[in-house]
Amino acid sequence: MINKFFVYLVLSLFGISMIFPFLWMLSTSLKEPSQIFTSTLQLWPTPIMWSNYIEAWHAIPFGKFYLNSIFVAVAVTFGQILTSSMAAYAFARLKFPGRDKLFFAYLATMMIPGMVTLIPVFILLKMFGWLDTYKALILPGIFSAYGTFMLRQFFMTLPTDLEDAARIDGCSSWRIYWQIILPLSKPAIATLATFTFLGNWQSFFWPLIVTSSEHMKTLPIGLSYFQDIYSTNWTLLMAASVIVLAPALIVFILNQRFITQGIALTGLKG
Repeated sequence: MINKFFVYLVLSLFGISMIFPFLWMLSTSLKEPSQIFTSTLQLWPTPIMWSNYIEAWHAIPFGKFYLNSIFVAVAVTFGQILTSSMAAYAFARLKFPGRDKLFFAYLATMMIPGMVTLIPVFILLKMFGWLDTYKALILPGIFSAYGTFMLRQFFMTLPTDLEDAARIDGCSSWRIYWQIILPLSKPAIATLATFTFLGNWQSFFWPLIVTSSEHMKTLPIGLSYFQDIYSTNWTLLMAASVIVLAPALIVFILNQRFITQGIALTGLKG
């Protein structure tokens, strides 16, 4: 009984330590600027400044940045699911010469740091005239060796009897992929969608170097507008951060029940 109580106590302390930074961010977003740096810890602000959120929204083109981030994150997520699932189906189910060697070569690209390919990709986009467009923000991110590996591992766990029965009924490989493999792979697809959306939602460096006009900026770049060279408006920055965090929390909460199952079934559990 004592051991169980001790375990619950330790887990509760860890949980509080994890959620406290978010609570502090939320508290700071509702404070007056004079209440930020005080000698006493004040988690509940008095008075509550709801106007900080309105001021933060109008301080920068938040609406345009929001639309850009949502469009880019959703487009990259759908594109990566499509390309990764098609490649994973080919590597897991189709038989063709050099399949395994090609798959291992594809996996080897995961060992190449992103900074190594950044300059060549940037030069290619400049040659195509795609800089400062949605093409530069979306197309380089819709191909993923990690996503292909993850879905391939899941596809290999699906029984082949379903596929054999479908072929007897006259189904093509495309129809088997679309009507049998994908519907049975919802946990893995939801997991990949969550990771991809969150990764692109908080991406800062790539949008920073491929966009130059303000109407193409995304939210992570917009947050930097609240930081000057010599000072930072912490109340508005925290209010803007809460607004930016909301879609990521919604996506994670909606797909939370799929994540553990998807990771476990794809063999990626640690």
